[in-house]
Amino acid sequence: MCSPAPDVRSLSDASLCERLDALERTIRATEAERARCLAEAERRGLHARDGHLSAAAWLAARHAIPQGTAEGRVRVARALEEMPRVAEALARGGIAPAAAEALVRAREAEPDAFARSEEALVGSARSLPHRELRATLDRWRQQVDAETAARDEAARHARRRFTPVVGLDGMVRAEGELDPENGQYLITALRAKVDAWARTLTEDERTPSQRRADALGEICREWLDLADRPTLGGERPHVVVTMDLQALRARSGGRAVLEDVGPISAETARRLACDASVTRVITDARSVPLEVGRATKVVSPALRRALAIRDGRCAFPGCERPPGWCDAHHVKHWADGGETGLSNLVLLCRPHHRVIHRGFGVAMVDGLPVFRRPNGIPLADRSPPLAVA
Repeated sequence: MCSPAPDVRSLSDASLCERLDALERTIRATEAERARCLAEAERRGLHARDGHLSAAAWLAARHAIPQGTAEGRVRVARALEEMPRVAEALARGGIAPAAAEALVRAREAEPDAFARSEEALVGSARSLPHRELRATLDRWRQQVDAETAARDEAARHARRRFTPVVGLDGMVRAEGELDPENGQYLITALRAKVDAWARTLTEDERTPSQRRADALGEICREWLDLADRPTLGGERPHVVVTMDLQALRARSGGRAVLEDVGPISAETARRLACDASVTRVITDARSVPLEVGRATKVVSPALRRALAIRDGRCAFPGCERPPGWCDAHHVKHWADGGETGLSNLVLLCRPHHRVIHRGFGVAMVDGLPVFRRPNGIPLADRSPPLAVA
């Protein structure tokens, strides 16, 4: 401790400055020792001995200081026990108490990163004015945050997984989790598809979850329809439905199977066959292939363009889905001898295509489609489609 001067007014300028420097070093050392003693007092539980609920409350009452000041001193005391270089620098007078408090706040934000950087940060506290030290600590926190964010992002990316699982009932369940980037792609694509439906559909009885499920299927189907897809085994990726002649002709006992998912109803298979590429495979009694024909597009691209011009959109009354969302439906199925021509085709979106294959009826009258409910009552007409020259 500095001994009191008889009269500071008698000191020279240099002596007065030296005395102030000595007092500051003493104050810093005293702050460090007080923190050391206060941490030990808390460890011994002296506050409980006197009936106080915390070391800060005990200190505030014992020294008649504000509660906030006491809480700050206890906080610093606890932290300095885990900050040996800071505690040493404060005890030797190398850093100010305010700098020590700033370093404590930095450690509270990122304890592990602070332990790795403590020596360098103490060096900054020794050499920099307090304002510049705060700016240095702000930059350090930003750098640590960026490094932490990068590590967290890499860890999330490594956790990504996605597995479609086919259940015994043929339903496909998705298991996994996507990293933020791929997850955002999925959410954005689903939202765009669902929003497009919301703008064009006046009535939609599907739940939000059902709409998202349908949207995912449409997105995948649209990708499969692209012309520039990569080939797989010499062919563009495609959905394979295998069905026997009985199923194709809607006779009982027919069998239809999706390549990975398993059995589907014959009517679903006939719906998929309305607008598809078909390959004929002749087998013997043991189902061994004897002859495989060439894949043939049921509805040619030129015929589909003409159909889109004629119908303009889904032909089902009240539906506004555009041609890109539609299939070319055979009014009389081609497997039953129906012609693949404009006089026997109608453009239907996939939901209404299912409706027609599940009881609703459609017939061509004077070259235009007329729809009926399952009970035979006609549905209200819509605006007539465009004529095709």
